[in-house]
Amino acid sequence: MISVIIPTYNRASFLQRAIDSVFNQILPPDELLIIDDGSTDGTGSMLAAIFDRAPLPVRLIRQENRGASAARNTGIQQAAGDILCFLDSDDWWHPEKISFQLKKMQEKPDILISHTREIWYRHGVRVNQKKKHAPPDGYIFSRCLRMCVVGMSTVMARRIFFDRFGLFDPVLPCCEDYDLWLRAAREVPFLLVDRALTLKDGGRPDQLSQIYRRGMDKFRIQSMQKILKSNLLTREQRQETLFELKRKCTIYGRGCIKHGRRQEGENYLAIPGKYSEI
Repeated sequence: MISVIIPTYNRASFLQRAIDSVFNQILPPDELLIIDDGSTDGTGSMLAAIFDRAPLPVRLIRQENRGASAARNTGIQQAAGDILCFLDSDDWWHPEKISFQLKKMQEKPDILISHTREIWYRHGVRVNQKKKHAPPDGYIFSRCLRMCVVGMSTVMARRIFFDRFGLFDPVLPCCEDYDLWLRAAREVPFLLVDRALTLKDGGRPDQLSQIYRRGMDKFRIQSMQKILKSNLLTREQRQETLFELKRKCTIYGRGCIKHGRRQEGENYLAIPGKYSEI
Protein backbone atom coordinates (compact mmCIF):
# COMPACT_ATOMS: atom_id res chain seq x y z
CA MET A 1 0.00 0.00 0.00
CA ILE A 2 1.36 3.39 -1.04
CA SER A 3 0.74 6.59 0.90
CA VAL A 4 1.69 10.07 -0.32
CA ILE A 5 2.30 12.75 2.32
CA ILE A 6 2.08 16.47 1.46
CA PRO A 7 2.78 18.92 4.31
CA THR A 8 1.66 22.47 3.59
CA TYR A 9 1.67 25.89 5.18
CA ASN A 10 0.25 28.92 3.36
CA ARG A 11 0.90 27.49 -0.09
CA ALA A 12 -2.60 27.71 -1.54
CA SER A 13 -1.28 29.13 -4.82
CA PHE A 14 1.03 26.13 -5.38
CA LEU A 15 -0.72 23.26 -3.64
CA GLN A 16 -3.15 22.50 -6.46
CA ARG A 17 -0.26 21.73 -8.84
CA ALA A 18 1.28 19.32 -6.33
CA ILE A 19 -2.04 17.56 -5.73
CA ASP A 20 -2.80 17.28 -9.44
CA SER A 21 0.59 15.68 -10.03
CA VAL A 22 -0.40 12.98 -7.52
CA PHE A 23 -3.83 12.52 -9.10
CA ASN A 24 -2.20 12.19 -12.54
CA GLN A 25 0.15 9.38 -11.61
CA ILE A 26 0.12 6.39 -13.98
CA LEU A 27 0.19 4.24 -10.86
CA PRO A 28 -1.92 6.18 -8.35
CA PRO A 29 -1.21 5.81 -4.64
CA ASP A 30 -3.70 4.17 -2.31
CA GLU A 31 -4.12 7.37 -0.32
CA LEU A 32 -3.05 11.00 -0.20
CA LEU A 33 -2.54 12.68 3.17
CA ILE A 34 -2.43 16.48 3.24
CA ILE A 35 -1.14 17.90 6.50
CA ASP A 36 -2.27 21.53 6.84
CA ASP A 37 0.20 22.96 9.32
CA GLY A 38 -1.93 25.88 10.50
CA SER A 39 -2.39 27.71 7.17
CA THR A 40 -4.10 31.12 7.24
CA ASP A 41 -4.18 31.90 3.50
CA GLY A 42 -7.34 30.15 2.35
CA THR A 43 -5.71 26.72 1.98
CA GLY A 44 -8.62 25.12 3.81
CA SER A 45 -11.32 26.37 1.44
CA MET A 46 -9.21 25.43 -1.57
CA LEU A 47 -8.73 21.91 -0.25
CA ALA A 48 -12.42 21.48 0.44
CA ALA A 49 -13.07 21.71 -3.28
CA ILE A 50 -10.78 18.80 -4.20
CA PHE A 51 -12.72 16.10 -2.40
CA ASP A 52 -15.55 16.08 -4.94
CA ARG A 53 -13.21 15.33 -7.84
CA ALA A 54 -10.49 13.29 -6.11
CA PRO A 55 -9.81 10.01 -7.98
CA LEU A 56 -8.34 8.40 -4.85
CA PRO A 57 -8.84 8.58 -1.08
CA VAL A 58 -7.68 11.93 0.33
CA ARG A 59 -7.26 12.62 4.03
CA LEU A 60 -6.93 16.18 5.26
CA ILE A 61 -5.30 16.57 8.68
CA ARG A 62 -5.20 20.02 10.24
CA GLN A 63 -2.89 20.95 13.09
CA GLU A 64 -1.46 24.04 14.74
CA ASN A 65 1.59 25.46 13.02
CA ARG A 66 4.54 23.42 14.27
CA GLY A 67 6.82 23.35 11.24
CA ALA A 68 7.70 20.99 8.41
CA SER A 69 9.17 18.27 10.63
CA ALA A 70 6.08 17.98 12.79
CA ALA A 71 3.79 17.99 9.74
CA ARG A 72 5.72 15.18 8.05
CA ASN A 73 5.84 13.23 11.30
CA THR A 74 2.06 13.49 11.59
CA GLY A 75 1.76 12.16 8.05
CA ILE A 76 4.06 9.22 8.78
CA GLN A 77 2.18 8.35 11.95
CA GLN A 78 -1.26 8.61 10.32
CA ALA A 79 -0.46 6.95 6.97
CA ALA A 80 -1.74 3.45 6.34
CA GLY A 81 0.83 2.53 3.72
CA ASP A 82 3.96 0.46 4.04
CA ILE A 83 5.48 2.53 1.20
CA LEU A 84 5.63 6.28 1.98
CA CYS A 85 6.24 9.03 -0.58
CA PHE A 86 6.83 12.69 0.27
CA LEU A 87 5.96 15.74 -1.79
CA ASP A 88 6.48 19.33 -0.69
CA SER A 89 3.46 21.46 -1.51
CA ASP A 90 5.35 23.70 -3.95
CA ASP A 91 6.95 20.82 -5.91
CA TRP A 92 5.36 18.41 -8.36
CA TRP A 93 5.96 14.99 -9.97
CA HIS A 94 6.34 13.47 -13.41
CA PRO A 95 3.35 11.15 -14.09
CA GLU A 96 5.61 8.07 -13.96
CA LYS A 97 7.24 8.99 -10.65
CA ILE A 98 5.53 6.45 -8.41
CA SER A 99 5.37 3.60 -10.95
CA PHE A 100 8.99 3.85 -12.06
CA GLN A 101 10.45 4.37 -8.59
CA LEU A 102 8.38 1.58 -7.07
CA LYS A 103 9.54 -0.81 -9.80
CA LYS A 104 13.17 -0.03 -8.98
CA MET A 105 12.56 -0.62 -5.29
CA GLN A 106 10.76 -3.90 -5.98
CA GLU A 107 13.83 -5.04 -7.91
CA LYS A 108 15.89 -4.47 -4.74
CA PRO A 109 13.69 -5.55 -1.83
CA ASP A 110 16.46 -5.00 0.72
CA ILE A 111 16.57 -1.27 -0.07
CA LEU A 112 14.73 0.82 2.54
CA ILE A 113 14.83 4.21 0.81
CA SER A 114 15.24 5.62 -2.68
CA HIS A 115 15.38 9.04 -4.31
CA THR A 116 15.28 10.41 -7.84
CA ARG A 117 16.93 13.10 -9.88
CA GLU A 118 15.25 16.51 -10.08
CA ILE A 119 14.52 19.21 -12.62
CA TRP A 120 15.04 22.68 -11.16
CA TYR A 121 13.33 25.92 -12.11
CA ARG A 122 13.89 29.40 -10.75
CA HIS A 123 10.96 31.75 -11.23
CA GLY A 124 9.68 29.43 -13.95
CA VAL A 125 12.96 29.27 -15.89
CA ARG A 126 14.83 25.96 -15.98
CA VAL A 127 18.31 26.10 -14.42
CA ASN A 128 21.23 23.69 -14.52
CA GLN A 129 22.41 22.02 -11.34
CA LYS A 130 26.02 22.19 -10.25
CA LYS A 131 28.07 18.99 -9.99
CA LYS A 132 27.98 19.18 -6.19
CA HIS A 133 24.19 18.83 -6.33
CA ALA A 134 24.28 15.55 -8.28
CA PRO A 135 22.36 12.99 -6.17
CA PRO A 136 24.49 10.04 -5.01
CA ASP A 137 23.80 6.31 -4.92
CA GLY A 138 24.66 3.64 -2.38
CA TYR A 139 26.40 4.40 0.90
CA ILE A 140 26.28 8.18 0.89
CA PHE A 141 27.30 9.16 4.43
CA SER A 142 30.34 11.12 3.27
CA ARG A 143 28.29 13.08 0.73
CA CYS A 144 25.55 13.75 3.31
CA LEU A 145 27.94 15.48 5.72
CA ARG A 146 28.61 18.52 3.58
CA MET A 147 25.06 19.25 2.44
CA CYS A 148 21.65 17.66 1.95
CA VAL A 149 21.97 15.53 -1.19
CA VAL A 150 18.57 13.81 -1.02
CA GLY A 151 15.65 15.96 -2.15
CA MET A 152 12.65 15.59 0.15
CA SER A 153 10.13 15.44 -2.69
CA THR A 154 12.11 12.67 -4.41
CA VAL A 155 11.92 10.21 -1.52
CA MET A 156 10.13 6.87 -1.47
CA ALA A 157 10.75 4.86 1.69
CA ARG A 158 9.52 1.72 3.35
CA ARG A 159 7.81 2.30 6.68
CA ILE A 160 10.42 0.21 8.43
CA PHE A 161 12.96 2.93 7.52
CA PHE A 162 11.25 5.23 10.06
CA ASP A 163 10.75 2.42 12.54
CA ARG A 164 14.51 1.92 12.44
CA PHE A 165 15.85 5.48 12.29
CA GLY A 166 13.08 7.53 13.83
CA LEU A 167 11.19 10.58 12.64
CA PHE A 168 12.21 14.11 11.67
CA ASP A 169 13.54 16.22 14.53
CA PRO A 170 10.78 18.79 15.28
CA VAL A 171 13.27 21.01 17.12
CA LEU A 172 14.99 21.84 13.83
CA PRO A 173 13.24 24.63 11.86
CA CYS A 174 15.38 23.78 8.84
CA CYS A 175 17.71 20.97 7.66
CA GLU A 176 15.53 18.34 9.31
CA ASP A 177 15.96 16.18 6.21
CA TYR A 178 19.76 16.56 6.40
CA ASP A 179 19.53 15.39 9.99
CA LEU A 180 17.53 12.24 9.26
CA TRP A 181 19.46 11.24 6.14
CA LEU A 182 22.71 11.59 8.08
CA ARG A 183 21.43 9.29 10.81
CA ALA A 184 20.36 6.68 8.29
CA ALA A 185 23.24 6.96 5.81
CA ARG A 186 25.76 5.88 8.42
CA GLU A 187 24.17 2.43 8.22
CA VAL A 188 22.12 1.76 5.06
CA PRO A 189 22.44 2.51 1.31
CA PHE A 190 20.22 4.96 -0.55
CA LEU A 191 19.06 3.86 -3.99
CA LEU A 192 19.28 6.52 -6.69
CA VAL A 193 16.56 6.11 -9.32
CA ASP A 194 18.42 7.63 -12.22
CA ARG A 195 15.60 9.63 -13.80
CA ALA A 196 14.45 13.21 -13.25
CA LEU A 197 10.98 12.48 -11.89
CA THR A 198 10.65 15.38 -9.43
CA LEU A 199 10.27 19.05 -10.39
CA LYS A 200 10.76 22.10 -8.19
CA ASP A 201 10.64 25.85 -8.62
CA GLY A 202 12.87 27.81 -6.23
CA GLY A 203 14.12 31.27 -5.41
CA ARG A 204 11.06 32.49 -3.53
CA PRO A 205 11.49 34.38 -0.21
CA ASP A 206 8.94 32.15 1.58
CA GLN A 207 11.00 28.98 1.15
CA LEU A 208 12.94 27.68 4.15
CA SER A 209 16.10 27.48 2.06
CA GLN A 210 15.83 31.24 1.57
CA ILE A 211 14.63 32.15 5.06
CA TYR A 212 17.58 30.34 6.64
CA ARG A 213 20.02 30.78 3.76
CA ARG A 214 22.65 32.53 5.89
CA GLY A 215 22.32 30.23 8.87
CA MET A 216 21.68 26.74 7.55
CA ASP A 217 25.07 25.45 8.64
CA LYS A 218 24.08 26.20 12.23
CA PHE A 219 21.50 23.41 12.04
CA ARG A 220 23.88 21.06 10.23
CA ILE A 221 26.44 21.65 12.97
CA GLN A 222 23.74 20.75 15.50
CA SER A 223 23.00 17.51 13.64
CA MET A 224 26.67 16.54 13.47
CA GLN A 225 27.05 17.13 17.20
CA LYS A 226 24.07 14.86 17.84
CA ILE A 227 25.48 12.04 15.78
CA LEU A 228 28.94 12.39 17.32
CA LYS A 229 27.41 12.09 20.79
CA SER A 230 25.51 8.95 19.75
CA ASN A 231 28.74 6.90 19.64
CA LEU A 232 27.27 4.95 16.71
CA LEU A 233 29.79 6.02 14.07
CA THR A 234 32.60 3.89 12.79
CA ARG A 235 36.12 5.25 13.29
CA GLU A 236 36.22 6.44 9.68
CA GLN A 237 32.77 8.03 9.89
CA ARG A 238 33.74 9.84 13.08
CA GLN A 239 36.89 11.24 11.46
CA GLU A 240 34.90 12.41 8.44
CA THR A 241 32.29 14.01 10.69
CA LEU A 242 34.91 15.80 12.78
CA PHE A 243 36.59 17.13 9.65
CA GLU A 244 33.33 18.54 8.33
CA LEU A 245 32.32 19.85 11.77
CA LYS A 246 35.58 21.80 11.98
CA ARG A 247 35.11 23.17 8.47
CA LYS A 248 31.56 24.32 9.08
CA CYS A 249 32.28 25.74 12.54
CA THR A 250 35.23 27.69 11.14
CA ILE A 251 33.20 29.18 8.30
CA TYR A 252 30.17 29.97 10.45
CA GLY A 253 32.19 31.21 13.43
CA ARG A 254 34.33 33.56 11.35
CA GLY A 255 31.20 34.82 9.63
CA CYS A 256 29.65 35.67 12.99
CA ILE A 257 32.74 37.58 14.07
CA LYS A 258 32.89 39.43 10.76
CA HIS A 259 29.30 40.60 11.25
CA GLY A 260 29.77 41.79 14.81
CA ARG A 261 28.59 38.69 16.70
CA ARG A 262 31.96 37.91 18.31
CA GLN A 263 30.72 35.85 21.26
CA GLU A 264 28.59 33.61 19.03
CA GLY A 265 31.47 33.24 16.61
CA GLU A 266 33.94 32.27 19.32
CA ASN A 267 31.47 29.74 20.70
CA TYR A 268 31.23 28.02 17.31
CA LEU A 269 34.98 28.09 16.77
CA ALA A 270 35.37 26.25 20.09
CA ILE A 271 32.88 23.46 19.32
CA PRO A 272 35.24 21.03 17.50
CA GLY A 273 37.62 20.99 20.46
CA LYS A 274 34.94 19.34 22.56
CA TYR A 275 35.20 16.09 20.58
CA SER A 276 38.09 13.68 20.55
CA GLU A 277 39.57 12.38 17.31
CA ILE A 278 39.02 8.75 18.37
